[in-house]
Amino acid sequence: MSSQLEEKLTQALELARESLQNRHRIGTQSERMVHSTLKYFFEDDEKFHEAKVGRYYADIFKDNHIYEVQTRHLGSLRKKLDVFLKDYKVTIIHPIHHNKWLTWVDPETGETSKRRKSPKTGNEYSAFRELYRIKSQLKHPNLRLKLVLIDVDEFRILNGWSKDRKKGSHRMESIPISIVNIVEINSPADYIKLIPDGLPKKYTTKDYRKAAKITQSASCTALNILHHMNVAERVGKVGNAYLYKTLDI
Repeated sequence: MSSQLEEKLTQALELARESLQNRHRIGTQSERMVHSTLKYFFEDDEKFHEAKVGRYYADIFKDNHIYEVQTRHLGSLRKKLDVFLKDYKVTIIHPIHHNKWLTWVDPETGETSKRRKSPKTGNEYSAFRELYRIKSQLKHPNLRLKLVLIDVDEFRILNGWSKDRKKGSHRMESIPISIVNIVEINSPADYIKLIPDGLPKKYTTKDYRKAAKITQSASCTALNILHHMNVAERVGKVGNAYLYKTLDI
């Protein structure tokens, strides 16, 4: 992260903490700090926050442009998008956890574990599962996306159902510590940015899975979306699997 981005993120974190402390007790809703921090990161002037637009509220509304920070469940935006996209440009800001450091909190004693890095790594290709939830709206000319790869500190309560109480546990809070990359999608043609390097000229979902370092299920969803956005063309089959080719855009 550049020093300029680092300074901007630090300022956004401070503003987010102050805002949340003034309104509610921090840590009662998962990822609230991520949502609030990104809102201040992209617009530090609160007068543009939580603006009523028609019957809905927008996270940010400035210069006739709406920005919605959505940490997960993009499908919950569908109704708002149906209304907002008629009259305004709308940018969905969707954070993706890149590297994550975990700290476990004992709910009985309050003791915390040693901070450890999770072996899981997220990337921009991880967004497809959520994008599928708004597939019918992705081609709208007023829709934009910012896929924000962030490193986070995550605090989880040891209250799960497994023997070590970790599986099924609840997240207390995720706090952004670094912005790794921002992938901007401003038109259907920009989905070319979600074609990973290293693919053969013609490829299957298995090839895409290996190149993007995602699961097979996620790869199928990714190519479903890329085909829908006219970035990847189906050019044949190998057995039951489609062959794809990236279109020249």
